[in-house]
Amino acid sequence: MDLNQVTLPALDIRASVDFYTRMGFLQIVDSPHYARFECPDGDATFSLHAVDSVSPESGVTVYFEHEALDELCADLQARGFEFEHQPVDQSWLWREAILIDPAGNRICLYRAGENRKHPPWRVG
Repeated sequence: MDLNQVTLPALDIRASVDFYTRMGFLQIVDSPHYARFECPDGDATFSLHAVDSVSPESGVTVYFEHEALDELCADLQARGFEFEHQPVDQSWLWREAILIDPAGNRICLYRAGENRKHPPWRVG
């Protein structure tokens, strides 16, 4: 089994499409109520679906890994993206930065390397 995609709610589909395309994702489906993107690396996709409202406390965070995290975040900030926090090393051995998309979805840009799937505390 493999994860196909994640679909995020979008209050303003055009604003959300602009946000993700400016981040560097490739839009592969475009309709008035739905958009789908390919990640620039790997085989993953995700989509946006227009909604009338979103729950501010969904607890959902979408993670996008990038090997050159600090450089990516500096580039995005220079292009006007606002971060909740810049890259910081976490106790779980990942380096993470957080930003919020136009619909309020929490996006984590991170670098974990080998620790993504094989942390020292991995279950055997």
